[in-house]
Parts: sequence; structure tokens; C-alpha cells
Amino acid sequence: MANLKTWIRAARLRTVLLSFAGVMLGGLLAFGAGPSTGSRVLTIAFCALTAILLQVLCNFANDYGDFKKGVDGENRVGPQREMQSGEITEKGMQKAIVLNALLCLLSGGTLIFLCARLTWQELAVFAALGIGAVLAALLYTLGKRPYGYRGLGDLYCFLFFGWAAVAGTYYLATKNLDFSVLLPASAMGFLSNAVLNINNMRDMENDRAAGKISLVVKIGQKNAFLYHCLLIGGAFACLAIYLILHHATWYSYLFLLLVPLFYKDLVALRRTKPEMFDPFLGRQVRNSFLLVLVYGVLYII
Repeated sequence: MANLKTWIRAARLRTVLLSFAGVMLGGLLAFGAGPSTGSRVLTIAFCALTAILLQVLCNFANDYGDFKKGVDGENRVGPQREMQSGEITEKGMQKAIVLNALLCLLSGGTLIFLCARLTWQELAVFAALGIGAVLAALLYTLGKRPYGYRGLGDLYCFLFFGWAAVAGTYYLATKNLDFSVLLPASAMGFLSNAVLNINNMRDMENDRAAGKISLVVKIGQKNAFLYHCLLIGGAFACLAIYLILHHATWYSYLFLLLVPLFYKDLVALRRTKPEMFDPFLGRQVRNSFLLVLVYGVLYII
């Protein structure tokens, strides 16, 4: 039976930090839209819990799906997965996936039915969104035609960890339909895709051999790096445009001082062999979290 440390590794905590960052950004923007209340804080807290559970569910399903389809074999470049190493059995992971899916539904249900105080129309929309998020987390690598094996993982990542996390949290906390929030939400989507892109660049050869056609496999390493540069540049552009539209104070733009941090990693990434990309994953997550934290705090003070 797998111990707690094994399950923590399987949960891939560095990706959990990224999913929390999206909700944090949406919450900070909500605080900037008006005075906070106990109900708003509780709503944001359950948004964060639901997002974290969804990320863990996605990671468990990814571990199981890639193992079953032979992607996590002896030629894998990145860190060894827990099912690959034999520390977690198929039955054990199946139980964990079912339990985590139920926890996602429980947390999401508590959020929309008890915390957010929604109308019936809003409840229907967010219930459908929540169920869709759970299914998307599962079907990334599970099933006969997983969309993660057809180059659609970036789209899912952008929609759920960008738009849904940021704009969804903002709306649930404020009940304000502000379409300009899609700009920072898109920035979060771009940053999330940047993490996925580094992962897929690292695993490109192994994925291609195993029949996993990620976006990187489709476009190649050179174009994937250009795509990565566009993701980083697009994130900063979207964040800056949002400040312009909302006539933010001059010091809100100080988040741009973090540009060299990302540029340094882009230069290093360009000079590093794909099989050595793993440290860049952790740095991309930490830098992205720092960026949205600094951005959100500067916006609301």
C-alpha cells in the first residue's frame, strides 16, 4: 500500500500551486472591485479548494492514463511516475481517482449551492461548468480518444486554468459580469500553457514514440519554443492592457519589473537540451505564481 509521501508525489504539488494562482488572481481582482465580505472570502476559499482538487484529479488521471497507454515507460525523460515505479497499483489509483472526483463535486457543489448565493440560472451554468471541468480532467488521458493525445491539452489548460479559474472566481465573488477580466484570465491561461509546453517539449520524443500527439509533437521543438515566447509575452501584454482599461495607478505597472526573470529563463531554455528541461518546470510555476501575486497586490493597494 502506497504511503503518504508517495501520494503527495503523485499529486505533483508544483502544479497545484499553479492552479491556486489562477483563483488567487481572480480573488485579488475581486477585492479590487469593492470591499470584501465574509461571504466573498468564503467563496474564494472554496474556489481555491475546488481548483486544487481538480488539479490533483487531473494529475492522478494523467498518471493512470499515461501508464496504461505505455507513455510512462522505460524511455521516459522526466521524473519517474508513481504507477510507473510500481509504488501505486492500478486499483489504488482507480480508487484515488474516484474519491478525488467525488471530492471535486462535493467542494464545487458547496461552492455554488451554499457559498456563492447564485440564482437558479447561474446555478445551472456553474453546475454544468463544474461537471465539465471534472470530465475534462479525466478525459485528458483516459478513454479511447483522450484529447491530450490529440494536441488539445493546451486548449483545456487555457480554458479551465485560465478563464474558468480567474473569471469564474471573480464572478462568483462579485456577481459582476466584467468581460475585461478575461484579459488577466487569458494571461493566467498563457502562463499555465507555458508550464504544459515545457513539459511537452521535454517529453516530445517519448510522446511521439508512444503515439501521444501533443501540440509540441505536431509543431516541433523550434516552433514550440517560439510558441513559448508568445505565451510569456502575451501574458504580460494582457496584464498591462487590463491596467490601462481600468486606469490603474502608476505603481500597478511595477509588475513589469519581473520581465527579466522570465527573459532569463527563456534564454536558458533556448540553450538547454530538452531532456534537461525539468528544473524549468518548477521555475515556471514559481515565477508565474510570483507574477500574479505581485500583479494582484499592486492592483488592489
